[in-house]
Amino acid sequence: MSDHSRKSSFEEDDLKDSIEHVESMNVQNLDTIESTRCSKYAWLVSITAGVGGFLFGYDTGIISSILVVLNDDLGQSLNSSTKELITSITSGGAFVGGVVAGLCADRYGRKLGIYNGCILFIIGAIIQATSFSIAQMTVGRLIVGLGVGSAAMIVPLYIAEVAPAKYRGRMISLDNLSITTGQLISYGIGAAFASVSAGWRYMAAIGAVPAIILCALLPFCPESPRQLVYHHKPDEAAKVIAKIFPDGAPLQVQQKVQHITIHVDQTRNEDKSLWWQIKQLYVVPANFRAMFAACGLMAISQLGGFNSILYYSGTLFAAVGFDKPIAVGTIIAATNFIFTWINLLLVDRVGRRQILLHTLWVMAAALAVAAISFHWIPLNHNLELTSHKNGWAADIVLVCMVVFVAFYSAGAGNIAWMSSEFYPLEVRAVGTMMLTMSCWGSNVIVSSTFLTQMANTTPSGAFGFYAAVCFFGWIGVIFCYPDVKGMTLEDIREVFQHGFGVKYARDLQREAKQSRNAARENVGVAREV
Repeated sequence: MSDHSRKSSFEEDDLKDSIEHVESMNVQNLDTIESTRCSKYAWLVSITAGVGGFLFGYDTGIISSILVVLNDDLGQSLNSSTKELITSITSGGAFVGGVVAGLCADRYGRKLGIYNGCILFIIGAIIQATSFSIAQMTVGRLIVGLGVGSAAMIVPLYIAEVAPAKYRGRMISLDNLSITTGQLISYGIGAAFASVSAGWRYMAAIGAVPAIILCALLPFCPESPRQLVYHHKPDEAAKVIAKIFPDGAPLQVQQKVQHITIHVDQTRNEDKSLWWQIKQLYVVPANFRAMFAACGLMAISQLGGFNSILYYSGTLFAAVGFDKPIAVGTIIAATNFIFTWINLLLVDRVGRRQILLHTLWVMAAALAVAAISFHWIPLNHNLELTSHKNGWAADIVLVCMVVFVAFYSAGAGNIAWMSSEFYPLEVRAVGTMMLTMSCWGSNVIVSSTFLTQMANTTPSGAFGFYAAVCFFGWIGVIFCYPDVKGMTLEDIREVFQHGFGVKYARDLQREAKQSRNAARENVGVAREV
């Protein structure tokens, strides 16, 4: 045996002995660094990565304005089918982009997927801005979709693996805040360029700006510690952890690396095929329950009608009689932005589950009232007004849309993207890929059928369907969605070992709270002594 082989053998034996020694300890003791102060560095990394959400938000918002002012600039006037094609092709591209990013996330790391998303978004924005035919516009929208899907899949996964447990919900919410910020800014830009000749070209081109900014900032962001350990770089992982927890002692940093190493070595996928990883989501009951809860909430958040309102807000509000539909749509975007802040402030304090339980039923009620109000708005099969005597009904629809969007943004719209935290490391990338597929697959269904559904089943039927989706989603959360606030990613894997873990997670959090209170009392007694 060569000296190099003997050295490698000795290192492997030392690592094995170290892991066995750590496993014999109380694993909870390896996470004491999580109770120390979180640095501004961790927040800056999360904010930077969250710019990827801006790409998603800007695109979903700007298409609403583009459809209103596009007219016949692509060689022909757009009918409902063409509008649905231009809108839904991006969701289809995002579906594919999310799958590709998920397949590559473990092998090449998290940051590469974000880079790819930025490049695709820049290319797609340029093609859209220079389009002179529906075919060219469709290709541009497809390429943008590939980029959006890649970023939407990787960014929340990356932030979840970088963030401290106690702030993970809020840091992932920064990505969602970037989405709503992008949507709000897109409406402002849409209103600003609505009266400009060929202003939609400027709207499309500006979408490349945040992608360029993110490409410039990414070199300053680290790879996630869990990915560094996965790729045999524990020293680099330790440096990142030390930056995230600046008050942590060197021993605590090494213990955190050891904790991550234990779980990585138990679940390493280097010799496992992609099919094996995907199969684990279905044949391992705990993984399947985690996927069901995560993807179920994501499907509800999309099929509940939010993106129909966002994509077609200009078209919808023009149909019900508002003179300035883009300006009215800005009210929806502003509501979405404001209540995303509410989610960011509450999610790690109140918990994911409690927020969902208090918002989904309100969403269902608001949509039901809107469905009833549409009965008094005289629309024909082409969604054109046959009379202008509909002022009060149109106002009620607008109020219902504002209420729906407010509770959506405070709840399911943001929390659905946090569900990547449910998956254990060995299936986290492919699980998040499935989560992204659920998002964009449902999005394709909604965006490609909304106008047709409005025409065929009447607006009352369409919004009644969305109300039913939200109501049954609320029922599903009651039985199947546990609250994991404050838990580390390594500890969450235990929750779904106990059914859907709703009661188990609640008991764990109660015990953790009692332990914290006891610790505070002990500190108080020690100070008195």
